[in-house]
Amino acid sequence: MISPADLQQLAPNGTLHGGIVVAPAASAFFAIKDANGELHGITVDLLRALAEALQLPLALRIYDNSGQVTEAVASGACDVGFMPQDAERAAKVDFGPAYYFIASTYLVPAGSTITSIAEVNRPGIRIVGISNTTTARSAQRTAPHASVSEVPSVEEMVALARSGEGDAFAMTHDSFAGLLPKLPGARVLAGHFQQVGVAVAVPKGRPAALVMVSAFVEQAKASGLVRGALDRAGFADAAVAPPAGS
Repeated sequence: MISPADLQQLAPNGTLHGGIVVAPAASAFFAIKDANGELHGITVDLLRALAEALQLPLALRIYDNSGQVTEAVASGACDVGFMPQDAERAAKVDFGPAYYFIASTYLVPAGSTITSIAEVNRPGIRIVGISNTTTARSAQRTAPHASVSEVPSVEEMVALARSGEGDAFAMTHDSFAGLLPKLPGARVLAGHFQQVGVAVAVPKGRPAALVMVSAFVEQAKASGLVRGALDRAGFADAAVAPPAGS
């Protein structure tokens, strides 16, 4: 039984504020906005299900990238969010279980001679990543001979890829699936330079809140809720993260 005090810790003002990232194309993490302005995506489905399970009203707050969601959760502007995990974020928020594991790679624009991830790590290669994300930080670590610049949104990354202002664009395999039709001739490089979980997170100092959201994510994986959300978003081949600790 969830106590009123526990609910108060999770949603101090009585409304559950959830942070999501909206992008031009869906991914196993990115949500999208349809022509009517309605939001769709795995994180949207999960946050709606969490609010329903706890019988709390939900307010979704939209951000351009996962770094912004991290800061919003860390500050308490959002009560809960989902984001790729890394040590830098773990110092700011408390993580529960992952619902999915992402693998980061590079997209190269039409006409590029780059054929592998290893070839990106060369002097003169211009990598573009999304600001304050685990993928951008990993690109900096794993490709020290290249230069890495950051943009705040996926839209800006797509614009740079179209105009040829960059040699390799760092995101996740699932993210690129919906973007490739917007970039004729572009290719996604095989393999990955980073693999991390996309996990639920709450502000630090809210232990009861962490217990609640962690239990929800584990139940969502076991019940098929995550599987259904991935399928509806077009990711039938994406694997649900295993139970925590397995």
